[in-house]
Amino acid sequence: MNEPEPVIVHAARLLAARLERLSADSLWAHRASGLRGSLLRSLEDWEAQTISQPGPDSPILARLDQLNQLGFTILTSAAREIRPPRDI
Repeated sequence: MNEPEPVIVHAARLLAARLERLSADSLWAHRASGLRGSLLRSLEDWEAQTISQPGPDSPILARLDQLNQLGFTILTSAAREIRPPRDI
C-alpha cells in the first residue's frame, strides 16, 4: 500500500511551481531559479529513496525542509517587490 506523501514533500512540489512563476524582472528570479533546481533534484532523490527504502527519518526530508524555508523567504521577498497598478 502506498504511504501518503509527507507534508514537506508536498510543500516542496508546490513551492517549486510557485518559484517558477516569478517574473524574470524580479531581483529574486535568479535566486529562485537556483533554489528551484535544488528542490527538484532533492525531490528526485526522495522519490528514488522511497522506492528502495522508504522511511520518515530521511536526511533528504531534512534537506527539503531547509530548502522549503529558503524558498518561502524568497517568495516573501519577491512579493514585497510587487507594486499595485497605478490608477488610470
